[in-house]
Amino acid sequence: MRHAYMYNGAFEKNYPALRPGNTSYVSTEGDERPLPDWPEKIDGIRVAYMEKSGKKFYAVRVQYDEHDIVLENPVYVDPLKHMGNRRFSAEPTVVTDDEASVLLDDIIRDNPEKQPELAMMINRINQIRRDARTKSES
Repeated sequence: MRHAYMYNGAFEKNYPALRPGNTSYVSTEGDERPLPDWPEKIDGIRVAYMEKSGKKFYAVRVQYDEHDIVLENPVYVDPLKHMGNRRFSAEPTVVTDDEASVLLDDIIRDNPEKQPELAMMINRINQIRRDARTKSES
């Protein structure tokens, strides 16, 4: 699976109004901008991040299939730990299964109230992976 992280605006301007289903964010200039579509090749988790002052980036929303989970406790995205020491760019940042898994572990740890929703999302991902393996073995 291909997972990715994508910019969703400045934290201070956008996080208080963040809800599942949001399709835009407020720029630092104050105008509303549409969130870009996720690339078709991203078939795994999609993590929205926002920038806090000081160039610190935080995961604020996780999406997969019909799951759209806004985190009550945003999680710092550590470039070494969650991105293989790469940097963010204007395009969505594609990450490996291992990097996405480590970020998901941190999200689950820091958002205990979201654990049931996150577990359902992870179970769905695992089900799709099992189905794909079964089809390829046939």
